Parts: sequence; structure tokens; C-alpha cells
Amino acid sequence: MDLLSYYQSYFKSSLTKSELLTLQLLIWLLQVHKQVRIERLTACLPIPILDESRRRKIQRFLESKKLSLSLFWFPLIKLIIEKEFKKQESLILVLDRTQWKNKNIFVISVFWEKRAFPVYWLTLNKKGRSNLQEQQALIRPVIKLLFNYNLIILGDREFHGVELAY
Repeated sequence: MDLLSYYQSYFKSSLTKSELLTLQLLIWLLQVHKQVRIERLTACLPIPILDESRRRKIQRFLESKKLSLSLFWFPLIKLIIEKEFKKQESLILVLDRTQWKNKNIFVISVFWEKRAFPVYWLTLNKKGRSNLQEQQALIRPVIKLLFNYNLIILGDREFHGVELAY
């Protein structure tokens, strides 16, 4: 499977030319500078406008409702899964939570070709393990998205409740 072609065709159909160019430039900057700091991206964005205007352009783009998980990411995930898996086929979903600097990130991914492909994630506003409500909030949208498949959900010892299985 050529993920790049899926992404390119999906982005072209979902974004305006200006939004697509902004996305391409941001991806390029992230690859070259290997930094996610908006100040660094603003300083290096090759658009002939004032620094503050570049900053606002990046912020508006990243805050755009078009880029929300449910409106932008879910249709792309669904497209990729429909192309790669037959309906009623088993999909392995992997739950994981990680503490990254001061962020607690909770992710559910599809296991595919020896990789975990992130489908949905939440940032928890606390330290430590997740509870049942947070686990359900992570799993529910993915179950709705992938209802045509037999889902096998895997998690480590953090996800041990019988209530979660129901």
C-alpha cells in the first residue's frame, strides 16, 4: 500500500490550495528543522509576510475546524482501512498511554503490517493511569468508525477491568 498517494489525494480533495500549500510547508519545515515550536516554524516559513502574520497564519491553520479528528482524520483512516481490509475482517486495536514531558497521551491504534497506526487519541489532564470513563471515551469513537469489522482490542495491565470488556 502506498500511504503517500492516499494522503495526497485525500488532502487535495479536502483542503483549499492555500491550506494544502500551508500543510506541505509545515511538513517540510518539521522534517528539516525537527522542531515543533511555533516560533521556529514562524521564523522559517518561506512566505514574504511579517513574522506575526506568519505566526497567525500557522495558528489559524492548526486551529481550523477542518483539521479536527472527526472531520479530517476519521474519513482518511476509514478510506485507508477500507482499501486495506475486507469488511468483517478482524482488526487488532492496541490501547496505550504514555507520559511525554508534561503531557499524558492516550492512543488507540490499528495494528497493521507490524506497525501501530494511530486512529484516535486523547490528552489526559492528569498524571498517572487512565480510568474506565477515559478508556471508554477513547474506544467509543473508534468502535463507531470501524463497526463493519471484527475488532480485537489489546492493552497492557492498565486496561484490566471487566467493565471495559462490556
